[in-house]
Amino acid sequence: MLALLSENLLTPPILFFLLGFGARLVRSDLEIPREIARILSIYLLMAIGFKGGAGLAKSGWTAQVALSCVLVVVLGVVTTLLAFVILRKVLGLTRLNAATIAAHYGSVSAVTFITGVVFLERIGATYEGFTVALMALLESPAIFVGILLGRERGGQEGPKKAWLSRKVLEEALFNGSIVVLSGGMVIGAVTGVRGMEMVKPFLVDPFQGVLTLFLLDMGLLAATRVLGFRRIPWGLIGFGLAWPPLGAALGLFTGLLLGLSPGGTMLVMIMGASGSYIAVPAALHLGLPRANIAYGITLALAVTFPLNISLGIPLYYWIATLVAG
Repeated sequence: MLALLSENLLTPPILFFLLGFGARLVRSDLEIPREIARILSIYLLMAIGFKGGAGLAKSGWTAQVALSCVLVVVLGVVTTLLAFVILRKVLGLTRLNAATIAAHYGSVSAVTFITGVVFLERIGATYEGFTVALMALLESPAIFVGILLGRERGGQEGPKKAWLSRKVLEEALFNGSIVVLSGGMVIGAVTGVRGMEMVKPFLVDPFQGVLTLFLLDMGLLAATRVLGFRRIPWGLIGFGLAWPPLGAALGLFTGLLLGLSPGGTMLVMIMGASGSYIAVPAALHLGLPRANIAYGITLALAVTFPLNISLGIPLYYWIATLVAG
């Protein structure tokens, strides 16, 4: 276990994340322009989607793949509902705030998933290629359930029919990150091994370097959110710390039901343990316009994300090898 932790922590991507985090805390003027950060994000989603599609082309569309898609949608619904109950009943949040944060945690962090894939490849572990498709599926259920939970009920908060609006559906299903990830996966599945060989110099070889630069930017953003903690109740910070093991346990159960490899099981654990801070806030801004999305973004990015990529990923793999191995 300690070897896995050091293998994960003492790598350029994680160390550059810590560099960015520290630079912001000491008020350095280090910045990565937003447009460059957006290009890096698109590149990473395109690369991981294409690689997953190529893996799907190799394995084929099987009953396990179809069942996996169904169970991951169920996982997204269950995690959103569970987070809502904890936030509403235990921490006493309003319906609107509880639903908003629950939607973030019922979804998935693509960057955490990508970091997990890189970790598996670095240690030589295998995983099912179709897990990328599962990650793409996991965005939408949490958005729909979160908006449904937060809508008006008997005069309470939230717009009553917002979850049915065309703009909400478009943001949930055709958000830019989802389009790039899903589109890359489809193209990878169509072109297969031949396509992978064609784009290898662009989508495979530079991948680690691009991820390293992107995590430097994530460190800057995470520290910016940490500096705003004085506006976040301590109970919510505790939730952000406690959710990863709880969500990972649900992901572990799902991976075991599907009979996935330890690597594939670990990736599903990441899906359950992480929180979205890109696609979900954009959709909730449309579906629940009065919601305070700052809490959800801050918890997912500044609390849960650093915990997952530093300690969570090796821990989840260690547990997966013990249970699913």
